[in-house]
Amino acid sequence: MAAQTPLHLAVVTISDTRTAATDTSGALLVQALENEGHVLHSHAIVKDDVYLLRALLSRLIADPGVQGVLTTGGTGFTTRDNTHRALRPLFDAEIEGFGELFRQLSHDEIGTSTIQSRAFAGLANNTVIFCLPGSTGACRTGWERIIREQLDSAHRPCNFAERLGAKPAGQAQSAQ
Repeated sequence: MAAQTPLHLAVVTISDTRTAATDTSGALLVQALENEGHVLHSHAIVKDDVYLLRALLSRLIADPGVQGVLTTGGTGFTTRDNTHRALRPLFDAEIEGFGELFRQLSHDEIGTSTIQSRAFAGLANNTVIFCLPGSTGACRTGWERIIREQLDSAHRPCNFAERLGAKPAGQAQSAQ
């Protein structure tokens, strides 16, 4: 089912090694959001560097044409996993339940290894940001089992689409 009101979303792959040809996780997220009727604002691959990440996400958060950002990568426990350190300070509010639910759902797929996932989400400048692990399977789980519904303006009892400026089906969309 297509999203009731399309959102403008960016995808950011956080990796020191991925290229456009090897970025299967980012490609999955791009395809998934487009399949739901959302609009891809941009897709970028950025090195796992605190300042490069903050700079890119700050530009996306400040852009009125971006309602959400999906990131993949940099959420583990290696010394090069900087997504938490880079992005959490940018949040106005953290969506605590996202990481908890992601790990619960992921447990069915990868068992106790899910404790090494630091998936998290938040809101910044009226932009929702979902930070997923770098594996394609993790991105599929996050999208299919959580994010897709939360970005669908018709999902009840609540969703983030309405908070981001999308109106439920049947209501007029105001000019921006």
